[in-house]
Amino acid sequence: MREIDLNADLGEGVTDDAGLLEVVTSANVACGYHAGDESIMRAACEQAVRRGVAIGAQVSYADRENFGRVAMDVAFDVLRDQVADQVGLLSQIAVSTGAKVAYLKPHGALYNTVVDDEVQARAVLEGSGDLPVLGLPGSAFLRVAVDTGRAVHLEGFPDRAYTAQATLVPRSEPGAVLDDPDVIATRAVEMARAGAVASVCVHGDSPLAVATALLVRRRLESAGFVLRAFTFAGPGSSGRPA
Repeated sequence: MREIDLNADLGEGVTDDAGLLEVVTSANVACGYHAGDESIMRAACEQAVRRGVAIGAQVSYADRENFGRVAMDVAFDVLRDQVADQVGLLSQIAVSTGAKVAYLKPHGALYNTVVDDEVQARAVLEGSGDLPVLGLPGSAFLRVAVDTGRAVHLEGFPDRAYTAQATLVPRSEPGAVLDDPDVIATRAVEMARAGAVASVCVHGDSPLAVATALLVRRRLESAGFVLRAFTFAGPGSSGRPA
């Protein structure tokens, strides 16, 4: 039986969280630093519990003005404490709804920065306890996580373009973000069939987010995949990043 996880960003106040939670198996919940607030986080957690969706802490730079999509030079201890604050708040809310935070995923510019920046990667990891982490294959973030004994899970982005170095094309460049649901769904199936990732991500901040996620899920299921949260482990989930 082939399994794959489908994750999306939620709790950002810009999309239909309830609609996405009907489709995805893991939810990256914004922790208030780039978007969202306690009431939005609580609603997302409550709905995730009802739908059996895994909850992840989507941590970010403290940058609501830019939606967390501008790289920042943050001191190690400051970033560590900011991550701890975000994870701690979401954990408290999740527990109060009968759930728990199952994993960690950086957001936006922080996600891209820790692909190469080991200092910020270590700060994020130190601030997040022993949570399993979701990230880009080959990144410093996952490499450091493995070195410190953390569980790592590999992620693919069918709605983003990649560079020749297998990193994400910056959003400022043309063609960086794909918006055709058919193309995105086709790429999701290709990534799942390749077997190199445990989860595929469909971004939740587009007008077609729910429709795209639904098409991705249907295509994956038609291709013979069972949709299941990656925190249960499966292809692309291991102690070592690819």
